[in-house]
Amino acid sequence: MIQNITERLTQRQKRLDQYYGPEFPTTKARLRAQWQFLWSDHAILRFFWANLAQIAPGVWRSNHPSPARIKKYRNMGIRTILNLRGANKKSHYMFEKTACKAMGVNLIDVRINARNLAPGTTYLELLDLFETLDKPFLIHCKSGADRAGLVSALYLMHIEGIPVAQAKKQLSIRYIHFKSLRTGILDHMLDAYQADTADKNISIRDWLTSHYDPDDLTQKFETARGAPGRND
Repeated sequence: MIQNITERLTQRQKRLDQYYGPEFPTTKARLRAQWQFLWSDHAILRFFWANLAQIAPGVWRSNHPSPARIKKYRNMGIRTILNLRGANKKSHYMFEKTACKAMGVNLIDVRINARNLAPGTTYLELLDLFETLDKPFLIHCKSGADRAGLVSALYLMHIEGIPVAQAKKQLSIRYIHFKSLRTGILDHMLDAYQADTADKNISIRDWLTSHYDPDDLTQKFETARGAPGRND
């Protein structure tokens, strides 16, 4: 009986995860998308907790905003949102895309993972974006804890000239980031940069270009943890 219920729930979740269309053409489609957004994507929790913080003049970070919060941020003056979850066919993205379009907010999508290091080219793409984004803008991932923390640290180092020791504070319990979990691989990356620049001045861009090796960093991280890696 329990197995049957589990299978039915699994099948229902698969249906909810289907693409509903950018305009949600029917009431039924919108209701199903809202259900998936609220419960599967945990938006119900984000109604009460935005994990919002200003990291520099005109630069904010948060968890995934609802359409209502996008409107609130637009009224704060934010005209650009950097979405670190990437473009996809799930309801959370379609709600965001539709709301941004309706409110005249520029939505930029870059996909990175909280539990695995990205290729150097992806982080370099972010550095390039930082140089062109008009302020004020918002950086977000799902919970605003891990990916948003790393990218905020990269921004502070690259644009604001903040030392890595200070920038690393963007990955902290204050934002519900836990270094002891698999997401600690993001801390490990910044720790490696800090160690490589302890006695020499290397910019984060130059380090990503000439020193950064995600495979080697991942292997060392997993060895230190005493556990195999995961492709979450």
